[in-house]
Amino acid sequence: MSRGLWFVAGASAGVYVVTKARRLADSVTTEGLRARWQGLTHGARLLTEDVRTAQAEREVELRESLGLPASPPAGRQLTGPSAPPGPAPVASLVPPIEEDRKNDH
Repeated sequence: MSRGLWFVAGASAGVYVVTKARRLADSVTTEGLRARWQGLTHGARLLTEDVRTAQAEREVELRESLGLPASPPAGRQLTGPSAPPGPAPVASLVPPIEEDRKNDH
């Protein structure tokens, strides 16, 4: 019985090693590398889609909690604080160089 048990264990280990070696050899071929790359890009697309979905859901939750409309009006976006009123910038007081050249001729 002991010999039969060792025979089965050895045969099973041999089948396992051959299967793993064959898979490894297939994975380093051009087709295998292409399949891995396609799997990686597909996974990245799925992850991007999940992130965008979660982002949209979170935005809806935040808008509800802050009392904002469900979606911003078309063509309008939230902006930062506007510049305080004050003197005009110096750059707007100086005429462009091209106008100076036209006046010289």
